[in-house]
Amino acid sequence: MSKLTRRRFLEDSLLAAAAAVPAVASAGTPATKQADRVRVGVMGVRGRGRAHVKAFRDAPDSEVVAICDPDTAVIGPAMEAVPDATYYRDIRAMLDDARIDAVAIAAPNHWHALATIWALQAGKHVYVEKPISHTLMEGRAVMNAARRTKLVVQHGTQARSQSATRQAMDWLHSGGIGRVTRARGLCYKRRESIGKVDAPINPPSTIDMNLWTGPARLEPIRRRQLHYDWHWVFNTGNGDIGNQGVHQMDIARWGLALDDHPRSVMSIGGRLGYDDDGETPNSQLVCYDFGPKEILFEVRGLKSGPYRTAHIGVVFTGEHGYLVSAAYNKVVAFDLDGNVTRTFTGGADHEHFQNFLDAVKAGRPDLVHASVLDAHRSTALCHLGNVSHLLGRSVALGSVDVPFHSASANEAFDEMRDHLRSNGLDPDNTLVSVGATLAFDDALERVVGTNADEANTLLTRTYREPFVIAEELFQSA
Repeated sequence: MSKLTRRRFLEDSLLAAAAAVPAVASAGTPATKQADRVRVGVMGVRGRGRAHVKAFRDAPDSEVVAICDPDTAVIGPAMEAVPDATYYRDIRAMLDDARIDAVAIAAPNHWHALATIWALQAGKHVYVEKPISHTLMEGRAVMNAARRTKLVVQHGTQARSQSATRQAMDWLHSGGIGRVTRARGLCYKRRESIGKVDAPINPPSTIDMNLWTGPARLEPIRRRQLHYDWHWVFNTGNGDIGNQGVHQMDIARWGLALDDHPRSVMSIGGRLGYDDDGETPNSQLVCYDFGPKEILFEVRGLKSGPYRTAHIGVVFTGEHGYLVSAAYNKVVAFDLDGNVTRTFTGGADHEHFQNFLDAVKAGRPDLVHASVLDAHRSTALCHLGNVSHLLGRSVALGSVDVPFHSASANEAFDEMRDHLRSNGLDPDNTLVSVGATLAFDDALERVVGTNADEANTLLTRTYREPFVIAEELFQSA
């Protein structure tokens, strides 16, 4: 039987079997455990979760014993990769499986925090994809749960484990390009329109929408594609700033040696160039003020050229040159004239998974390269940018002159306006959200001053029973 035919046969068989069982499958017979193997259950296997399955299957010291996904139509490739694994539709049933030592979470963003907390409370170590939270306050809750259980949590910002980026950050900190006070993160990733529907779609019969929705609002699906395009709806996603951007925020914070939240945040942008069912900005520039240091982050979902050789990455500007992190396994330094002065290479995704396994086997949460604290701080930047956007006032792009208090941010805004014009958008007829300036208290993790009441409401969400994070976990650590 050919590979393709065998896969189709397996998928069809799984779908038929799933239709004949309750929403939660039974645990089955426990597998024999080798003493040095970490037994992993993977939640969410349509996209990134398949990489989790492969990584933990291929590692010499781990095995995948369970997978979990509320949509039986997407589990075929994962079950083919680990045919002896037990399938669960409900994460709670998988967490009851005593064989499992660790849970890898690659579900949509709105599930990340709750699934992590439930797994920790069930005594499981956790590898969770970025972003670690769907709202800022969820990040605090995850940190509190990790501290209380003393279990290992690794965040899926895999650049932290790749040698090229690690060496480049050390070199940057040692003064490789002189004093560095500014980083510019880029997500110049072309995103086509997701289309527009006249009425809510009917989800496929293969999916349990109650389980898929979890802690989010259970509401009609008003987009053509249920999967992936949840990124562009605030109920379940965080836009590209909270999708791709978490990686760049993390590297920017790392390179600038920032260990606190920003003093203030302001966003400008919108969903521009097409009218579709997406809600999150496809064009966005955010300025993060850290006092003497600054992070700029920009999303360009329309056609764009690079900035200093990069479409996706971070550019650090120093006294003697600039450093471009455009790939986690290759980072390049330039002098002020644009000549290459240093190149750092090396690294692969599997090293991040292995770092997690090493920490689990050692019982040492401190050994992970992407800590819960770093995950929370980096993800919080994304959330604050979106809160500023949501509280903004809608004005014509052409009427905006110098929206930021930072000269470098205003220069970037001029470039953003030119970019939009090059995509055929007339500034006088293009509305953008000029976001609220949010002053942020690092210790309280709250917006203070103007816009505080509205902004702090957007730092959390109303949860849907029984998919609720305990209120006590939101308290200051």
